[in-house]
This record gives sequence, C-alpha cells and structure tokens, in this order.
Amino acid sequence: MNAIRTLKLAGAALIVVASVNAWAQESESSATSTATQGTSKSAVRKANRTLGKKVLQALSKGGVDTAGINVLAKGGAVTLAGRVADPSQIEKAGSIANGVSGVTSVKNALTIREGGQ
Repeated sequence: MNAIRTLKLAGAALIVVASVNAWAQESESSATSTATQGTSKSAVRKANRTLGKKVLQALSKGGVDTAGINVLAKGGAVTLAGRVADPSQIEKAGSIANGVSGVTSVKNALTIREGGQ
C-alpha cells in the first residue's frame, strides 16, 4: 500500500516539474513582444495608422476608387477589405499596396460591388 502511495506521489511530482518547465519556455510570440518592448503601444498604433493612410493615398493616386475600401495595417502586414466597382481594380489595388514602402505583405479581401449597392 505504501509503495503505491509513493509511486503516485512521485508521478504527481514529475507532472508538476514537467508542466512548470514547459510553462517557463519562451514562445515565438513572447520573443517578438520582447523585441518591440521598447516601443509603446500608442507609437505602434500610430505607425499602423500612418501606413494604412499611405496605402490608401497610393491606391487613390493609382486610380483605384477608394470609397468602399478599408485598409488595415499591423506591423507591415496590410489587409485590403471592402468592395470595388470593377474586377480589374482588385488586382490593381493589391499590386499598388504591395509597392508601398513599409508594407511587408498584402491580404487582398476586396470583392466586386454588385449593381445598386
């Protein structure tokens, strides 16, 4: 009976040690947050807004109707969302956004606006 109790206690201790060790390991997301730790959240938000505005201006200058387009930027990754009137503007918007300095990737989620919408 004592041998079973001792084995249970040793097994529980082993599980606790293993879980504490796994919890203490650094993940990729915490490594990136450590790299940006010197930058305040408001500065990061401001940089994201500035990049979004630059992309929107480039789209407008490039001949894309930006009335129904939202540009979301996060750390250089840009998402284009909304609707455009012409199917050719979807590809054009993606290539223009990809050419803006500071943009590392573009997710193009634009759709074609149906008539009357």
